Order: sequence, then C-alpha cells, then structure tokens
Amino acid sequence: MNIQPKIRGFICTTAHPQGCMQQVNEQIDYVSQFPALTHSPKKVLVIGASTGYGLASRIVAAFGGQAKTIGVFFEKEADGKRTASAGWYNTAGFEQKARAKGLYAKSINGDAFSDDIKQKTIDLIKQDWQGGVDLVVYSLASPRRTHPKTGEVFNSTLKPIGKPYTSKTIDVMSGVISDITLEPATDQDIAQTTAVMGGEDWQLWMQALLQAGVLAKGAMTVAYSYVGPQLTYPIYREGTIGKAKSHLEATAQQLTTELSAIDGKAFVSVNKALVTQASAAIPVVPLYISLLYKIMKEKQLHEGCIEQIWRMFTQRLYTGTEVPVDGLGLIRLDDYEMKPEVQAAVSELWDKVTTDNVMALSDLQGYRHEFHKLFGFEVTGIDYAADCSPNVAIGSLEKGITA
Repeated sequence: MNIQPKIRGFICTTAHPQGCMQQVNEQIDYVSQFPALTHSPKKVLVIGASTGYGLASRIVAAFGGQAKTIGVFFEKEADGKRTASAGWYNTAGFEQKARAKGLYAKSINGDAFSDDIKQKTIDLIKQDWQGGVDLVVYSLASPRRTHPKTGEVFNSTLKPIGKPYTSKTIDVMSGVISDITLEPATDQDIAQTTAVMGGEDWQLWMQALLQAGVLAKGAMTVAYSYVGPQLTYPIYREGTIGKAKSHLEATAQQLTTELSAIDGKAFVSVNKALVTQASAAIPVVPLYISLLYKIMKEKQLHEGCIEQIWRMFTQRLYTGTEVPVDGLGLIRLDDYEMKPEVQAAVSELWDKVTTDNVMALSDLQGYRHEFHKLFGFEVTGIDYAADCSPNVAIGSLEKGITA
C-alpha cells in the first residue's frame, strides 16, 4: 500500500515502517560515531521503550554501551489497511539492528501499568539475565491509566490550577495563532492527573523488581520530567501536569531510600522541550517549542532526544563519579534551554509573534518536520511514492516473549 500521513489535530493516524526504521538507524548512527561508553550499565530495562526519550535510552544503552536491553511498551501492529503504530515500527527497526550486532534485545508489548506485564517482565529477567538489572529507565507517556489493584481508570487533564489561563497557542499545521483560555482544574482533575503521570506506577515497578530480587547491586533508575520556562508555568509546571511531575520527583527520593538495601539510587532527569506525541497535545507548548528551536539552532545549542540521552549517560549517570544534581536532587539536562540568554530571546519573540510573521520569527517548519518524523514521514532516503507493506514483525515478539 502507499502510506501517507493522515493528521488529525495533534495525532498522525498512520506511520511509515521504512521511515520509522530509518530514523531509528539515524539515532544509532549518531551513537555509533563515539567511542564505546565506559562505566555503562550492561543490563537495561526500559519501560516506555518505543518512542521519544525511552527509545533513545534503549539505543544509547545498546549501541553505546553494548548493553542487553528489555523494552516494555504498548503499541499496535498493522491490521488490514491500518498501519502499525510508529512505536511498533521503531522497535522492529531497533531489534533488527541489535540482532545484526549480536546484541540481546527482547520486547514486551502490553499495558505497563498492569501487574501482568510487570510479572512477565520479571519472569523474562529471571529466565535470561544472571545478576539482575543495572538500570531501569521509566519513560511512560500515557493519557490514561487503569490501577492494577483497584481497577479504577484515571484520565489526565491539561489544566491550570486556581484560575483560568489565557495565552497564545498555534495550530501547527495551518500556522494560525490564536488565544486560548483554559478553565481551572478541579481537585479531582489534579488527583487523576497525578495518578496517571505521577510516580505511583514507577514506584510499583521498582518495588516489584526489588522484591523479586532481579535488581543488581548498585542498580539505578531514572524517570524523565520537564520544568520549562516561566512562560509555560500556568499550563505546565503550575498546572495539573506540574503537580504530577512534582509527585514523580518526590517519588525519586522515596525510591532511593527503598533501594538503599542494594546500594541503589533513583533520579529524575529534567530534559529539554522537544517535539513528541505528548508535548504536541499541550496548548501553548508547540508555539514555545517553535520559537525555542529557532533560538537554540541559531546558538548551536539544539539537541534532539538522542543527543540529550547520550549526554545523560556520558556526562551525568555514568562518569565514574557522583551523579551531578541540582539543589532539589534533579539531573538537569535542560540546562541549554534554560540559559538566560536563550529564554530572554524566546520571550522577546513570544511578544512579537503573530500568524502573519510566525514563519519568520519561529522554526515552525522545523517543528512540523520533527512531528512528521515521529511517524516515519519526511525522513531522508525514503521513497514515499512507492508501495510499502505495513506488516512488519518484531523479532522477539514472534518468539512469544509478549503479553
């Protein structure tokens, strides 16, 4: 079939297998240009391994440090005329390259919030890995969660807290900038969002792994967060998502205490704003990212997921010394984004940008390009006019290592 992008709002309902696999190859090529990692983990579990920062973490661990990896995610395979999800094709591409390099790579597809998937993961680790897991990366991004004990379904919301919030937002595909007003969250909205995006599930994962005895001595775990500028605080850091992220960050401190029995530690890494399926859904943020990209590219400070995670491994987690953190105990990979001169330049553009001048003042074209690449489109070297089969297998899933 001929596969083209079909975009509805902030979601693309199709994905191109060759394009997805090629952009994975590009990330692998980036990592492969450097000398092999030292002090790196050798057995890595990535929860949320199929896209974004989770996928980049798996690539850096495997192709930078020759680690064995298990990836957990929830993706859909092709069905009739419907393509598979981008994360499915990403994982297929990753596993193909890993097998060609002789690297262990297995994947588990299912609801990572469930007890069933946690147990399947533990069983696989016990079956295949002597000595346990060295690093657990927690990178889930889901709008909904079913609690594994109670069965209650939680839904996250993108709302300010305390009062309505009005700001600029952009329709990324049309380039139209308009004002948007978001009504304040209820207490239930805050609680539900925290239940989905906070630290409870991360803690349940680490407790399950610890109790099963499948964590190596000195094991580390890292989850990903975002702080952002004052400009986005009302909708992000001071909104419902921010409350959830604060809970995630507090969970790291609790987990470090719980992991002390094996000399383990938990960290939250605050990363740079990037085009992801999650960030595309947040009002205000796509316009901010478009302006940020322009400034950071001009200042030669721009990084994508793979550059960020390479820097986390090589300059933060695995240097042979203590992990550098800020006063709140957070790893700060957003340091380039938050440079005062970068933020001052973005704020100046924010005040000026309109529908008429957005293409000149921002990198909206770059944002659109990165958005399309998330789904395997606009990737260099791919013939999008050619027919392409949507049916692509993930190697380890064929062998029954699945939910």
